[in-house]
Amino acid sequence: MSEAKDPHCLSDSEIDKLLSGAPWRRFVVMGDSHAEGLGDPVPGYRSLSWADRTAEALRRQQPDLAYLNLGQRNLSAGRVRDTQLAPALDFGPDLAVLHCGGNDLLGHDFDAVVVAGTLEGMIVALRDVGADVVMAGLIDLTLAFPRLAVLHDRMMAFNEAAEAVAHRHGALFIDKWTHPAREQRDLFSRDMLHPSMRGHAVSATELIKVLSGRLRH
Repeated sequence: MSEAKDPHCLSDSEIDKLLSGAPWRRFVVMGDSHAEGLGDPVPGYRSLSWADRTAEALRRQQPDLAYLNLGQRNLSAGRVRDTQLAPALDFGPDLAVLHCGGNDLLGHDFDAVVVAGTLEGMIVALRDVGADVVMAGLIDLTLAFPRLAVLHDRMMAFNEAAEAVAHRHGALFIDKWTHPAREQRDLFSRDMLHPSMRGHAVSATELIKVLSGRLRH
């Protein structure tokens, strides 16, 4: 399969149609390694993260788009808040995407309510400066990798808590939990926890669909 023929990826022309008239000019990404853009290469797919793909698409609508990616691997939601929220606010975003929490659920003391509270503080701060905010949910990777089934309930709890917080504050939520490609292993890197470059392409498509929904309402 190639990116151009992947039924779960949008073409540039489809993206441009969905994002037609997109007003955003200052785009910030916050989070962990998923935000940073880690992932194995996949033949037939550009080695470009979901965040960079989205910035590229938005820049076709607003050529002067300013883009800042603060994502850094190995960070908990709390560390994302402590190290990235201030520079994100200083940037003055009108669009912010938050992708973190995955590292928290790997800890022995994981508590979805506590993590959601951390996310809530960041969402509120970003909304208070006028930014549209998107919170990324987790995909169910346990179907592709049954050995990770121990994470299933934690991932579900995280998604439910994060979606509730997002909706409570007028933020958008990317629901990838039941994505039709979730059983396909090439969506993921060899470490089983990060998206591959195909996964990044699919994630960019899902984000763009969510942004398009905001434009139509």
